[in-house]
Amino acid sequence: MKIAPQINNKQAIEPSELIIRDDGSIYHLQLKPEHLANKIIVVGDPNRVKLISDRFEKVEHRISGREFHTHTGYFNGVRLSVVSTGIGVDNLDIVMNELDAVVNIDLKEKTIKSEHTQLEIVRLGTSGSLQEDIPTGSFLVSEYAIGFDGVLNFYEKQHDEDEIQLMKAFHEQIDYPTVLPLPYLVKGDKDLVDLLAPGNIKGITATASGFYGPQGRKLRLDTLFPTQNESLGKFNFNGHRITNFEMETSSLYGLSALLGHKASTVCAIIANRYRKEFTEHPSELISELIDMVLERLTS
Repeated sequence: MKIAPQINNKQAIEPSELIIRDDGSIYHLQLKPEHLANKIIVVGDPNRVKLISDRFEKVEHRISGREFHTHTGYFNGVRLSVVSTGIGVDNLDIVMNELDAVVNIDLKEKTIKSEHTQLEIVRLGTSGSLQEDIPTGSFLVSEYAIGFDGVLNFYEKQHDEDEIQLMKAFHEQIDYPTVLPLPYLVKGDKDLVDLLAPGNIKGITATASGFYGPQGRKLRLDTLFPTQNESLGKFNFNGHRITNFEMETSSLYGLSALLGHKASTVCAIIANRYRKEFTEHPSELISELIDMVLERLTS
């Protein structure tokens, strides 16, 4: 996906569109530019922020509001921020736009800065595998994300050729109900994917707008597309498979690309949806994933 064209950076953004708190921080994240590092780990669970920052040599800032918690400090001498997003692509829409605003908009003048700052963002999460051969306990790096959430459809965008071809193959192979939000596909940043991929699995991550029906789970309600997970698991285009389900990556990848940032997701596979299995020790697995991501981001 190609970066969006820069809009007029001399015109002030209206107060209703860019909401700034009385202390000068951005509305939801409550951050100012000095609070944020250019290397960022995002996590869904606010409790994981402290789990990660407890490994830092030094913590400069701890800021919390709603589900959005930010700790900024140093690991291996490299300045990092950890930001919790809460669950879901709607929260990622807030987080990505506000992280970008903190570094690329003058929050006092409400004008776009002439010099663009690029962020490196790694999502560290958990996920369920859609493939029999991807076991619980493994780590999976999202080379691409396919979004069933609809968030990116509200933004003007231009896809790259490989994204177009994969999406074309998706529609050819899967009879996806037209009443559901229009799917879209976007790739992660190649540099970050290549950094995180060695020793781990790569694949296409499916991003759902919910945990139950949107991911094919059935408790007391029937789902509209009962063969969804089976259909997704069978998809294959030039060796690219839809490997896992989660709830944030498509929005992260799409908005990062449009805003000119680098992003990648690596998830601990804690469930295998094909085998109906769940890992016995998710906390230990997440701890291993944290250590791996921290070392690779700062080496």
